[in-house]
Amino acid sequence: MTERAEMTNPVLVEVLRGDLVESRHRGACAIVDAAGAIRLSAGNIDQPVYPRSAIKPLQAVPFILSGAADTFGFDDGDIALACASHNGEPAHVARARGMLERCGFSESDLECGAHWPMGEAAARALAGEGATPGQAHNNCSGKHAAMLATARHMGETPTGYTHRDHPVQRRIVAAISEITGHDLTGTVPAIDGCSAPNWPVPLRSLAFGFARFASGEGLSDQTATGCRRIYDAVVSHPFEVAGSGRFCTRVMTALDGAVLAKTGAEGVYCAALPGLGLGLAVKCDDGAKRAAECITIHLLDRLGIIDAAAAKELGDILDVTLKSWRGAEAGRLRAVF
Repeated sequence: MTERAEMTNPVLVEVLRGDLVESRHRGACAIVDAAGAIRLSAGNIDQPVYPRSAIKPLQAVPFILSGAADTFGFDDGDIALACASHNGEPAHVARARGMLERCGFSESDLECGAHWPMGEAAARALAGEGATPGQAHNNCSGKHAAMLATARHMGETPTGYTHRDHPVQRRIVAAISEITGHDLTGTVPAIDGCSAPNWPVPLRSLAFGFARFASGEGLSDQTATGCRRIYDAVVSHPFEVAGSGRFCTRVMTALDGAVLAKTGAEGVYCAALPGLGLGLAVKCDDGAKRAAECITIHLLDRLGIIDAAAAKELGDILDVTLKSWRGAEAGRLRAVF
């Protein structure tokens, strides 16, 4: 996104300290139905953005359609981990390692790299043991285990499965193109933090894709069935997708299957709402996670899917209070349109 394009985007979120607006987050957002009609938009929704990890549910489609998930006996929790940006908690790491073992791989076969667990408690516990993180602690390890499983099932060389010309990645880009309706032929991807390709897609197309992912409308029967299986796995195992205290996990738990919500790095968020036949996509220009979460929860609230019980459970997300280190209320986040 160019600087000129960014400056045209409106303020989506304001940060108040006391009664003064201290900071502002600009960006763009779109809510689109499965027929491609825009239900709500703000900012430049036709500017391609890198969806980062928000697109993992779409990246998992070839894992299902190829038959790899069934061949190796992966359950819904494993499918959810294939879509995850997880905390690296012990249960996440154990599941990722189990997925690898089931299809004859080890942690050394992953090409995602190692980093400390995203979950602070998990990182502290690992450090307290005097251990160092492995690749299974990487928040993308489930996605990469699924990619390796697909390569093995298809009889392909697993080494180099993250390269954009590997058959695993070619199937993924074809799935993204089909579901979002955005032809990526001739597009050069960037490299995501986990070394896999990340393809630029306009917010309008991302929202459209998540609407079709949710409803199956406009997709082949096979693709629609695969998308529905992924949706059901993710919303029934929200812990696997993120982890303790995380926005994705809390929202999907509170809304009990009404939404698939998925974060991406650099202020991206996507969601699928099958009951309404809608998809949602958000991008904050400055990459702020707090702003992306703020605008996403308020868009979901605006769509009327957050009832009184869910609002009570998500109260601290709907109304984010900023506090001093001593716990005194200092300010808050405010979504604006």
